[in-house]
Amino acid sequence: MTEQFDILVVGAGPAGIAAAVSAAGARKRVGLVDDNPDAGGQIWRGRATQSAAARHWIARLDGSSVTRLQGCRVFDAPAKGTLRAECGGDRRELSYGKLILATGARERFLPFPGWTLPNVMGAGGLDAIVRSGLPVAGKRVVVAGTGPLLLAVAAHLAGRGAKILAICEQAPLRQLIHFGAHLIREPAKVLQGIEYGWATRGARFQTGCWPVEAHGSDKLETVILEQNRKQWEERCDYLACGFHLVPNLELPVLLGCSLESGFVATDDVMRTSVANVFCAGEPTGIGGVELALIEGEIAGLAAAGRTHEAEKLAESRKQRLGFVCALKHATVLDPRLKTIAKDSTLVCRCEDVSFGKLREHANWRDAKLQTRCGMGSCQGRVCGAAAEFLFGWDAAQIHSSIRPPVFPVPVSNLGATGKLNCQDDGPAMAGTSQSKEVE
Repeated sequence: MTEQFDILVVGAGPAGIAAAVSAAGARKRVGLVDDNPDAGGQIWRGRATQSAAARHWIARLDGSSVTRLQGCRVFDAPAKGTLRAECGGDRRELSYGKLILATGARERFLPFPGWTLPNVMGAGGLDAIVRSGLPVAGKRVVVAGTGPLLLAVAAHLAGRGAKILAICEQAPLRQLIHFGAHLIREPAKVLQGIEYGWATRGARFQTGCWPVEAHGSDKLETVILEQNRKQWEERCDYLACGFHLVPNLELPVLLGCSLESGFVATDDVMRTSVANVFCAGEPTGIGGVELALIEGEIAGLAAAGRTHEAEKLAESRKQRLGFVCALKHATVLDPRLKTIAKDSTLVCRCEDVSFGKLREHANWRDAKLQTRCGMGSCQGRVCGAAAEFLFGWDAAQIHSSIRPPVFPVPVSNLGATGKLNCQDDGPAMAGTSQSKEVE
């Protein structure tokens, strides 16, 4: 099945929604494709807990002419102007004149002994599950890692009745003070921070602090925290741990978009190095919801041919880029985090590859060929970002191994002209540990 659009937007988070709505306002046939069942992305998941800004933009989307393809995951770009997506097990060809990539970001996980225990989760991951209905009232939670997401998650969990024992920010106090000074120019974010602080007022906020071990028999029971080389044990039900965000670059890289400092390079109106391809939101730099919305609007207007209007908004974007730099500085990872994994600690959970095994190799390619690190179901989305930090491996080399399918899909959806005749009881999966990489 082939669907044609003047403008196709991939990703229905804040940037993607703003892009789609802005492009549709120019009377273009616009498609919005996302792998979640509802629009909003990770940050606006769950309508009952959405902010006023989220309700505003989603209402605009609901009232627009945008064709929404929810529950569809783009896994290939087989030809110029065409993407291939899996929607409910079926394959769709999506044809476009202009493409806007708003693929968002994911959490960075750093391995430590016990990080694979049940109830040790990403901060955003636990938040998402709670928004989907997991009861946490009365549960003891430690939130750890780095970045503003920690406070937001802790505040939301506290609002659901969780007992937040501690919020452990790995950055030292001096980095946070510098970041706070920058926020003086962002009164809305200062107010938001105050609200988060009030919501988590019973928790200890500790800087220069991180988890070094998690223990439990069948699930998490205790976590060992370290601060100023002193360690202590906290009994808890959940550890929500995430070391800031890394952009989802699989599709931009597959399309050939140039990268700069680990993000998609764009001009003032969000054009990438590839003709007719735009990019907005976290893949261009981790900058928060407000910046993502502005970039989405700019990309949508520019893709629709309303370049003059897009250029006007570009000035507002420039004013907010300082926040991106300040946040990047505030969340620089402490080098001591490279030492918390033991040789037996798994780094690649899909293929059971340990820290000790990876230390034997000089680079990502060598490790991948010899250990299958990054060749499992997540295709390096977890271990790739961890290895980049732990071993100083070249991020460009990690990204260079991206190839279709960028997500696991049934083999029947890989054929160019129809389904393959699969004899197995279940769907064979491409992009999993059963597939072989071609170098």
